[in-house]
Amino acid sequence: MVQGVSRGSLAAGQERLEALLAVAGTDAARVGEDLLGVTDLLASSPGLRRALTDPSRDGDAKAGLVTSLLGSRIGTSGADVVAGLARARWSRPGDLTDAVEALAVAAVLAGAEGAGRLDAVEDELFRFARTVAGDNALRDAFSARTAGADRKAALVRTLLAGRAAPETVRLAVQAATNPRGKRTESVLEGFVEAAARRRRQLVAEVTSAVPLDADRRDRLAAALRRLYGREIRLNVDVDPHVVGGLRVQVGGELIDGTVSGRLDEARRRLAG
Repeated sequence: MVQGVSRGSLAAGQERLEALLAVAGTDAARVGEDLLGVTDLLASSPGLRRALTDPSRDGDAKAGLVTSLLGSRIGTSGADVVAGLARARWSRPGDLTDAVEALAVAAVLAGAEGAGRLDAVEDELFRFARTVAGDNALRDAFSARTAGADRKAALVRTLLAGRAAPETVRLAVQAATNPRGKRTESVLEGFVEAAARRRRQLVAEVTSAVPLDADRRDRLAAALRRLYGREIRLNVDVDPHVVGGLRVQVGGELIDGTVSGRLDEARRRLAG
């Protein structure tokens, strides 16, 4: 788990990822797959981790290194996310790997959410974690002492074939093949917690006449958290036609504070 200065860098990365995923046409599954690949690369390359987290190197230089190494290997969206993380500061090199994986998992879960499978993925990951934890043979098969990532991935796919969502299978493969010193069931439990957090979030669809800076986004999210008593994820769309103010849709509830909305309401009253 990231701590200290790394926590702030991860939070900023999460905000950038959510903004990216809110853009129409973004393939969350592709972003997640690309970021999982980067997680594996960082986990196996101590030199690369050090190069991308060296506080003495310029942030843009580190982002440029990401582009040169990954630009032809992953999609633009995934590369942009990793470049943003490389510009940030990290308490230790391993925190960058953890952060990339956390964002990868978030993207995979966002894809499941968009497909209406998030509840199922959470349940399937939980049940698979319990299956692994309760079976000595499976624990041994997925142990760090047991070589062969391909064999572990094949075993996961065999166990879950026809019984789980594609997002469940992908995350279970990640837990089994790259646990980075943890037990597979522990990694799976972390993924379950991530799914539960995402499922408990409310999504606020926000329309603004101008882009919202980080301070306004934070203040709006805090106000909505107080109003609804739950975590709020903002999807912000810019529409100059609203003239000014904000239109916020949370579930079936609309909060329209735009100038155009007030004008429309005034016209309806006059017409009545």
